[in-house]
Amino acid sequence: MRTIAVVTGSRAEYGLLRPLIRLLDQDRDVQLQLIATGMHLSPEFGLTYRQIEQDGFSIARKVEALLSSDTSAGVAKSMGVALIGFADVFTELAPDLVVVLGDRFEIFAAASAAMIAKIPITHLHGGESTEGLIDEPIRHSITKMSHLHFTATEDYRNRIIQLGEQPERVFNFGALGIDSIRQLKLLPKKIFEETLDFKLGKRNLLITFHPVTFEEATAERQFGNLLHALDELEDTHLLFTKGNADTDGRIINQMIDRYVASHSYKAWAYTSLGQLRYLSALQYMDGVIGNSSSGLIEAPSFKIGTINIGERQRGRIKAESVIDCESSEKAIRAALNELFSVSFQHRVKTVSNPYGEGGTTEKILGVIKTYPLEGILKKRFYDFDFA
Repeated sequence: MRTIAVVTGSRAEYGLLRPLIRLLDQDRDVQLQLIATGMHLSPEFGLTYRQIEQDGFSIARKVEALLSSDTSAGVAKSMGVALIGFADVFTELAPDLVVVLGDRFEIFAAASAAMIAKIPITHLHGGESTEGLIDEPIRHSITKMSHLHFTATEDYRNRIIQLGEQPERVFNFGALGIDSIRQLKLLPKKIFEETLDFKLGKRNLLITFHPVTFEEATAERQFGNLLHALDELEDTHLLFTKGNADTDGRIINQMIDRYVASHSYKAWAYTSLGQLRYLSALQYMDGVIGNSSSGLIEAPSFKIGTINIGERQRGRIKAESVIDCESSEKAIRAALNELFSVSFQHRVKTVSNPYGEGGTTEKILGVIKTYPLEGILKKRFYDFDFA
């Protein structure tokens, strides 16, 4: 029996991992060790480890990251605390394989501890590019520490090979989030409204905005521009999801609270919707606006448009349903006009999602259950033939 540890640190990443965690938990040839860290353990971000337990999963260990500050120094100290915690946990659990997803700092700490402990690492959603974020170098660093790779597109697979990873260890099976859309039974309209205490309007927008962490102190100005542009919309209900534990993330969450308090007739905000309610919301929205990766990966499968603001997601592959715009109020207003235009709404109904059509989870499981681990730690650098 192969022992596989899965690390999760945020609500969004857990939503992507959940189908894989479910299959691992049900597989008799696998012993699952689920490790919760980061925002899952923070009251400020909703103590979302409880959702994991409500889903029927047993959490083997909890690793504190102490997210008490959103300054650069505070984030770096959180990484240090998490690294110490993961060093102890991996010594105790001694898994055969560690599975991590993405590019957050607590995941970097987990991968670093596993690497030093000589535990093979499987990395999901590597090879991507977000040029406006500190997550960019974190993601590529995790790639170089990892031994098996599962990407969301062929371009991302090629990028990982370009980083020197052996091609036979890099698999493109599409994005995990598409599987959740296909597998979950989304909420009917009435139940959705009752569950959220939210009333759908004539038009509806889902807003998720995060700081651009490679920029200095731009969060307040950029999000203020977005709020001013949204304020001009008529007959439009606004559903805000709050930000992650990023540098300056608390500034945005405080602005959301103030805006909702003064616009309670048309605006609602939630610390964490959870995957079911989030995906259920997408089926009733006229569009997604902000700078979250979900607007690029999941939203196109619902045949709705996305307004992608600023630099945070620059470099990611995008569907034709994504409208890129600068973070100025004028640019956001122009993007909103395009989103609601008859021609765009007609065009978006035929868009295809570049992140695949599902079936990703089963393919990943098949590899991590059976891939030979003997000698896997000895990595040879693959020299790309530029000729």
